[in-house]
Amino acid sequence: MELVKPGLGLVFWMTLTFSIVLFILSKFAWKPILNSIREREDSINNALNAAEEARKQMDALKSDNEKLLNEARQERDNLLKEARDMKEEIISQAKKTADDEARRIVASANESIQAAKLKALNELKTQVAEISVDLAEKVLRKKMEDRSAQEAFVNENLKSISLK
Repeated sequence: MELVKPGLGLVFWMTLTFSIVLFILSKFAWKPILNSIREREDSINNALNAAEEARKQMDALKSDNEKLLNEARQERDNLLKEARDMKEEIISQAKKTADDEARRIVASANESIQAAKLKALNELKTQVAEISVDLAEKVLRKKMEDRSAQEAFVNENLKSISLK
């Protein structure tokens, strides 16, 4: 049972040793330990603050990136719209030019046709006049008294005449 009940001397020396160790620790060890704990706590707080600041900056950068991306999309859409408008304008201008050229060609063709028609009519009139003169000359040379003979002669000459 002696192991369970310590002696009075043992308690005294343990108390005295504990007090000396406590005094030495309080004089020399507690302040540096507490200072290092405070420094560690401060560095952890600074690291947490820096992490929070970095998170805020990342959020700001993310929103700036989104803004830039939206602006780039808007600019791309504007460029595509301008390109489409330009394409439509070029196509409409090409159609207008083609229509004008087609009208000019048709008008030129109509003028050529009219000129050819007038030329053909003039040639036909000239040929008819020549034929009439030739026929009248032949009729006058023959001097026929019989009307039926004159008509037969005219019909015969008409068959023999070819248009040039």
